[in-house]
Amino acid sequence: MFPSCSGYKKSMLLLRPPGVYRADSDTSLLIDVLREGGYAAGCRVLDIGTGTGALALAAARAGAASVTAVDLSLRSVAATWLNSRLHRVPCTVHHGDLCGPVAGQYFDLILANPPYVPAATNILPRHRITRCWDGGLDGRAVLDRICTEGPALLAPAGMMLLVHSAVCDDDATLSRLADAGLHAEILARCTVPFGPVMRLRAAMLETRGLVRPGQRDEELVVIGARRAR
Repeated sequence: MFPSCSGYKKSMLLLRPPGVYRADSDTSLLIDVLREGGYAAGCRVLDIGTGTGALALAAARAGAASVTAVDLSLRSVAATWLNSRLHRVPCTVHHGDLCGPVAGQYFDLILANPPYVPAATNILPRHRITRCWDGGLDGRAVLDRICTEGPALLAPAGMMLLVHSAVCDDDATLSRLADAGLHAEILARCTVPFGPVMRLRAAMLETRGLVRPGQRDEELVVIGARRAR
């Protein structure tokens, strides 16, 4: 059983400029799975939507052969570059939209903690801090793209590890990955209290039937996916 995600374990100092996602319980859970499963050892790793680079640095420390990170935010690209240098971790950092900057390359492990909080609109913010968590009306706008586009970057025996809230439907993620030719399963779960954004949107989520009346916690899931044999 993987450790519970009571909050991000600050095992290393990470510089975080304004507007960059603060690593939290979802990051912590995915790092726990990464370490406990030994998934990064000897692998070419891609971190999609890297933020501060927390997942990229964790993969490097877990024995990755190489680490590449991508983010649409220039501030996040700068933060990951600085953090990788601060901790003397080799990491190639690209600016761009999801899989675009590394099209044509192949990776043994793809990591992603995408924006997944249901929002008031399907229009995704580009230059505000809310881009770090807004995932469209159902929370799946970015997540579905990763499920569809990510498999094309996997090496033959490659694996994807994704983390998100069950509020945006883990069954839909399993189905999307299966449609992309992967065998997917839930590797870890944990329940955490709503953070500030989810608390502010609780009434909206209740109205849409995405959470139960009065619910103020959410289940986080880590999903692993490999090519179906």
